[in-house]
Amino acid sequence: MDFQIQKIIQNLERNNMTGYYVEDEKKLITLLSTLIPERSSVGCGDSVTLEQTGVFDFLRTANYIFYDKHRPGLSSEEKRNIYLQNFSADTFISSTNAITLDGKLFNIDGNGSRVAPMLYGPEQVIVVAGKNKIAETAEDAITRARQIAAPLDAIRLGKNTPCTKLKRCVDCKHEERICNDFVLIARQRVPGRIKVILVNQSYGY
Repeated sequence: MDFQIQKIIQNLERNNMTGYYVEDEKKLITLLSTLIPERSSVGCGDSVTLEQTGVFDFLRTANYIFYDKHRPGLSSEEKRNIYLQNFSADTFISSTNAITLDGKLFNIDGNGSRVAPMLYGPEQVIVVAGKNKIAETAEDAITRARQIAAPLDAIRLGKNTPCTKLKRCVDCKHEERICNDFVLIARQRVPGRIKVILVNQSYGY
């Protein structure tokens, strides 16, 4: 573990969040299996990181009640019901757009379905982030999310926003804009409710 990651974990603890460090996907899955009790309910946020690390596949095949928003053929109403179920899930798992050296999490969301359960509802929130998500300050985190993560995600989602052509945010007012909710989690009231797992690889945007 390098000094930078060690510093982040220490600052997460000061902010009433628990930090973990793993070297790779295999150790990540092993840690998740110890943090998430069998037969408990698990919700998730949209995340390239969780896809790339095999977390979604793990949740689908392990002994969990998984609210899988990525099931093929889901209607808009069925997806909305899953979003509402996430608030009462035992565990909500997601990634983050950026994590600062002083132990804060920053996210941009389109409709709030990912950030809302991070803020309130589930007894446990697990955030998985690659080392590429590290930003020095909150200002750097916002810049990273807007100028790197959001344009790439808009491209992935097939949006027709200006950032998909320009490869940068211009603070548009487009009807397909995905940058609507800007949320900085600076501290948790319930100690240890949010658990952040830093993986020593680069994943997602």
